[in-house]
Amino acid sequence: MESGGVRPRAVAGPESGRRPARKVAALKSVGRTPKPSLLGGLFSLRSKLIIPYLLVTFLGATMGIYTVTRLVASSVRERFVNQLFEASRIAGEEVSRQERTHLANLRLMAFTEGVPQAALSRDRVALEALLFPLVLNNDMEAISVIDQTGVEILSIAKNPNPDPDHPYIYQEGASFSALPLVANILQGNQDNTGDKFVGLLETSYGIYYFTSAPIVQEVSGQKQLTGVIMVGTRLASLTDTVQARSNAQYTFILGLDGRLLSTTFGGDPQELASLELKPEEVTSLEKSFTRTIELGDRRFQAAFAPLIIREQMTGVLGVVLSSDYVVEAEATSRYRLSLIFAGGLLGVIVMGYILAQSIARPIMKLRRISQAVAAGDLNQVSGLRRSDEIGELATAFDVMTYQLRKRTEQAARLYAETVKRNQELADANAKLQSAQQQLVQSEKLAAVGQLTAGIVHDVKNPLAVIKGLAEELRESRGIDPGSLDQLNIIRDNASRANAIVTDLLKFARQSTPETKLQDMRETVNSALRLTAYLMRKAKVEVVADLPKGPVMVMYDAQQTEQVLVNLIQNAVQAMPHGGTLRANVSVTEGAVGIAIQDSGIGIPKENLGRVFDPFFTTKPAGEGTGLGLSVSYGIISRHGGRIDVTSQVGKGSTFTVLLPVRQPVAVK
Repeated sequence: MESGGVRPRAVAGPESGRRPARKVAALKSVGRTPKPSLLGGLFSLRSKLIIPYLLVTFLGATMGIYTVTRLVASSVRERFVNQLFEASRIAGEEVSRQERTHLANLRLMAFTEGVPQAALSRDRVALEALLFPLVLNNDMEAISVIDQTGVEILSIAKNPNPDPDHPYIYQEGASFSALPLVANILQGNQDNTGDKFVGLLETSYGIYYFTSAPIVQEVSGQKQLTGVIMVGTRLASLTDTVQARSNAQYTFILGLDGRLLSTTFGGDPQELASLELKPEEVTSLEKSFTRTIELGDRRFQAAFAPLIIREQMTGVLGVVLSSDYVVEAEATSRYRLSLIFAGGLLGVIVMGYILAQSIARPIMKLRRISQAVAAGDLNQVSGLRRSDEIGELATAFDVMTYQLRKRTEQAARLYAETVKRNQELADANAKLQSAQQQLVQSEKLAAVGQLTAGIVHDVKNPLAVIKGLAEELRESRGIDPGSLDQLNIIRDNASRANAIVTDLLKFARQSTPETKLQDMRETVNSALRLTAYLMRKAKVEVVADLPKGPVMVMYDAQQTEQVLVNLIQNAVQAMPHGGTLRANVSVTEGAVGIAIQDSGIGIPKENLGRVFDPFFTTKPAGEGTGLGLSVSYGIISRHGGRIDVTSQVGKGSTFTVLLPVRQPVAVK
């Protein structure tokens, strides 16, 4: 862009060590008032705006007076055509208003509490009780509620034949599944304007203009379609309303095939044939046009316009005015009128060019530069050197841009340093938290292991004595049944205590894994085979997602199998009514992951941090010791790995065993 022969150049930043001479001059000129002169007032922006427009106003007033006093005004036909198009425009606005009314009534009924449930259960009585007050209060002419299969549940319509005893008509049972405005909603279709659809339907009570909308309810956070609701208006009522609002003598609506659907003209149907169009004329109709028609022995002018509803052409809307009084008025002094307006137009063009050169063009340039600065390009200079207010504005703008660029560069440096520091702190904090969590879990396991190792042997021997004495007493003769039951209880509880002590002993020993290079797939398959009966009994479906080739890793197969069996048993117990268990083996950078995923009840968020704590369990009393996951965590920790858990209540849990890769993993 150029102005006055000067091309804008980028201003050097503070890092260049010196400012260009042009920028220095611009900085010095800020705040300087031009020296007054005799001709200074003629070059001000105010003078440049006022003087030309005074001249244009004077010339325009002179031409207007001459035209009004000497020339004939516009012809009667022009006024009539304008009136006809104005009536057509008002008619279109009335159709749009009726469309908005339909949409408002649809939202009111579709979101009325109880309507989605009643539509889903096809409860006609409940729908009538919920919707009829809305129909009555909002003066709706027709509504229909359709179920998910397209069958009519309830329709309520005003009786077109006034009857005090039966003001409304009720119907049910008709099939609407073939109608596009119902089928589109049932199929989940949407158009450019949303999920509402419109159409013209011919019924036994006349032709109606309907708008349809889905009825949905929210189930488990998802929207479920329960039916379709439609609101309709009789075309006869619509044409009457359009005629009243548009001040037209008659109104009419044609279908897409050009056939007359409704009109306020009450003449002979054969006489109304002149209102109809050919199908190809309707198809090619893009904007309003007028036509002279004859109805009976009278001549009329009709305006035809597309009937657009929700951005769709649904027909043709027409208005009619009588043209009996239209008399063609011959234009007076066309040559002089054309000459005068041509001269005035030439003057406006010349003055507009002068204004564009002196005022508009510099302002447009400043606007474009301002937009570039707002978009982030601070290397902008106006390049305008003028002695008026625009020149002062351009100089101030250049100084502002220069100062803004300096501060922006400084802010960018500070921001980059801040981002870098924050990233370093975030990385350090993440590593610290990970190390802290592992340390806390290791301390828990070590503390429980020390405690268990000190007491397990002293407890195990007395339990064996109690169990043995109970067995011996049970075999004694003459013992009564009551005592025998009590001995059975003593024996069973001693066995349970012995099992708990045995688990504690396993937990305390924490034997060193005997690792060797093995195929992880075989260990996973072995764990699935060991728990196959348990899963069949619990009605759990197993989905094993294992690589086709071997996954060779250094690990203790027996201990890892113990961990996987424990995780699978926990997953089965989390699905009391059956479900799906997925076992997945994947190789990532530096680790092999074995994921056990269930579709069970899930783990509450507040318990996720405690699942690996010794003696913590969410199982019912007597069904678990709370040591299974702690023992598993210890085994994997001694392998140098970890166990991660993610869970969502009601959807299931996923336990992922991650073992480090200390040598290449062969996966084919």
